[in-house]
Amino acid sequence: MREAAVYGDEATIRRILTESGDTWAVVGLSSNRGRAAYGVAQVLQRFGKRIVPVHPKAETVHGEQGYASLADIPFDVDVVDVFVNSDLAGTVADEAVAKGARAVWFQLGVIDEAAYDRTRAAGLDMVMDRCPAIEIPLLG
Repeated sequence: MREAAVYGDEATIRRILTESGDTWAVVGLSSNRGRAAYGVAQVLQRFGKRIVPVHPKAETVHGEQGYASLADIPFDVDVVDVFVNSDLAGTVADEAVAKGARAVWFQLGVIDEAAYDRTRAAGLDMVMDRCPAIEIPLLG
């Protein structure tokens, strides 16, 4: 397994958070307040990001219309933030590439090295096993 730093160096993290765009599809985000995605999405909103909930229930969360899949979103997304099991995350990364996203972010504990390699090879920035809600306040 690679060192964690290879999953997303500081320059890549900064670029995704400040330059990749402000529309973040949050895959796995539902109205369940007990899930990590719910709180992370709130932090992203507080820092000026537009969140787009992506969950099979397609619920409205934090005032934003939800969609059942990335493909169902009728507009461009800049970053795809992934809160699904590592076994499913690679498929989501591939969907993010197909959607035309600029970056993919796998949350803490979500690791798929093959997906990381495919996503980077497709020209997207990618961070894995990190949390933007932890990283964004550190930008200062």
